[in-house]
Amino acid sequence: MYRKAMTALLTWKISPRRKPLVLKGARQVGKTWLMREFARTEYDDSLYISFDRDADAFKIFDNIKDPKLIIERLGLVRGKTILPEKTLIILDEIQDCPNALGSLKYFCEDANEYHIITAGSLLGTYLAEPMSYPVGKVNLLNIYPLTFDEYLAVADAGMYQYYSSIQSSKDYVSAFHENMLEHYKKYLIIGGMPECVQSWVSNAAPEEIDTIQEEIISLYEHDFTKHSGKVNSGRILQVFRSIVPQLAKENNEKFMYAAIAKSARAKDFEDAIEWLVSSGIIYRILNISKNEYPLKAYEMLNYFKLFLMDVGLIKHIARLSNKSILLSEAFPFKGQLTENYVLEQLLPLLNYSPYYYAYSQDREIDFVIQHEEAIIPIEVKSSANKNAISFKSYLAKYKPKAAIRFNTNEYLHNGAFTNIPLYFVGKLFELI
Repeated sequence: MYRKAMTALLTWKISPRRKPLVLKGARQVGKTWLMREFARTEYDDSLYISFDRDADAFKIFDNIKDPKLIIERLGLVRGKTILPEKTLIILDEIQDCPNALGSLKYFCEDANEYHIITAGSLLGTYLAEPMSYPVGKVNLLNIYPLTFDEYLAVADAGMYQYYSSIQSSKDYVSAFHENMLEHYKKYLIIGGMPECVQSWVSNAAPEEIDTIQEEIISLYEHDFTKHSGKVNSGRILQVFRSIVPQLAKENNEKFMYAAIAKSARAKDFEDAIEWLVSSGIIYRILNISKNEYPLKAYEMLNYFKLFLMDVGLIKHIARLSNKSILLSEAFPFKGQLTENYVLEQLLPLLNYSPYYYAYSQDREIDFVIQHEEAIIPIEVKSSANKNAISFKSYLAKYKPKAAIRFNTNEYLHNGAFTNIPLYFVGKLFELI
């Protein structure tokens, strides 16, 4: 399975500022596979420890701050020589062993010649707690579900070759448009969870995809109780189950606590939202008070929307039929599903969360991004429909140097405006 994160891992391996690496991301997005595949292809040897399976591993890190002694113990217990730069040490589910997490500081300071990579289920929620990991002593890498092009790489090698060839608008080929749209629709159904993609490529069994998606959702809901710690697990569950109804609101300007429960207040649920965002299970995008450079300066921290981290999971939760997605030009919730998809493709591309801009009571831009000093508005349409009153109003009022619309139409560039097919969200900067 092709994962772009492999390139980031290779960069980390040879970087002069390499430190122990922590992979962040929701459960089931493929962190363990990435670490083991990276070790298999790029190192002479590896040593793998999973703290949720190996009770004895905890003892290796007990009351020891000397990384050389830890290496010695690891080698003796596992019966193998651990060589600097040659052996990749993988510490999985590291949040279960605070001593191991704390030891990363000492490896960074005193034994950085040893290559260490770590990950864990819901590790982001643990790292979000003050003083829970060695700040400044580790490198961090976000791992997401497979993006559309990663799915395409395993689903259709020919179309992926075409996708990869796109370096500018001159490389766009209209003859491939319908084929790429078909793959885009399949991706809305399958999503980017590695097990779902692998199942589809291997078996092409829709009922198996549904089963896997249901299992993942059940696993997440179980994790709320198992890993929530001081945060009320019931409120985490309430927020999680409110995502689809929130998105489906007729005027989804911002997250409404009243949609969770009639008497819900921000102070009762803000910790639950933070937990879910830190876990990587949901994404939060903020409104901005001004569409000016730098966007960060105009964040409205209490004015936000929430999305789910995988379009296939949100399709499953919303109980959308595969027939609707494949054959219907328009159906309820299609716009929200498409917006969720676009956000998923933008996040790994940008390495920061985009914003949205509700610039009047009835006018809103779906996403706003900053590219160098340029502020770029993005309109998302689920079909070929070009009727976008808010977008046209924004363009007339602010006259941006670049503006993007994603929909199912073919590629078109006209002055500052660019229409990009939905399957090319990941090629945004090559096509504007």
